Amino acid sequence: MKRWIESTLCATVLWASSAWAGNKPMDLYLLIGQSNMAGRGEVEKQDLKAHPQVFTLNKANEWVPAVDPIHFDKAIAGVGPGRAFGIAMAEQDPKVKIGLIPCAVGGTSITYWVPGAEHSKTKTHPYDDMLVRLKVAQQSGTLKGIIWHQGEADNKRRSKYMERLTELIERLRTEAGDPELPFVAGLLEMDDRDGKEPRAINAVIAKLPDVVAHTAVASSEGLVTKDGTHFESASAREMGRRFAEKMIELQAAKK
Repeated sequence: MKRWIESTLCATVLWASSAWAGNKPMDLYLLIGQSNMAGRGEVEKQDLKAHPQVFTLNKANEWVPAVDPIHFDKAIAGVGPGRAFGIAMAEQDPKVKIGLIPCAVGGTSITYWVPGAEHSKTKTHPYDDMLVRLKVAQQSGTLKGIIWHQGEADNKRRSKYMERLTELIERLRTEAGDPELPFVAGLLEMDDRDGKEPRAINAVIAKLPDVVAHTAVASSEGLVTKDGTHFESASAREMGRRFAEKMIELQAAKK
């Protein structure tokens, strides 16, 4: 299996170089948040199949086919919602090229998603690092939307969460030069067996469309976790499709 994965990845990287050359600008999507956005699901054969329209910006800031894991925040990165989201967006238009910009960092509170904040456990600057990657990606296309899956780290200190999320959205829209840039937030797992009361922060996140225009919330209803917090692979893929459904609705309303 290991040899098969290595040969598949080698082939897809080579394929990306030729497939991307000379094509029109991509529709870019920013993927931010913590571990459930980064993905912790087990990588399976289907996750390694390249889609001809879907690319991701890798750790070296190079465009390559979006095969999981697309995130690289930690060694345990696996299947998240990003790749399935990209495929669902691509299936809306056979002519479009989708460029995913994975920037999630596991374990990060929303307080780390501000300029200058350093996350010591991963030795990263989540917002600043994301901004660098966004600028690189924008050389190849236009940012069409943002998907955000975060909140586990803020479940018990949620009093200022909406205020901080609103500020993040406004800051990102300013960076993108689009005050109506679609933003979709995902609800957390509904399984509270780990005692973290995930539904408490969900109630805050669910109010986002009432507070900030051109935003939506993707449901996590019926999805399954592998450990009480992180979605298993099939549920992570389904979450990606739900993100895409909401993104498509926001984009249609924007036209």
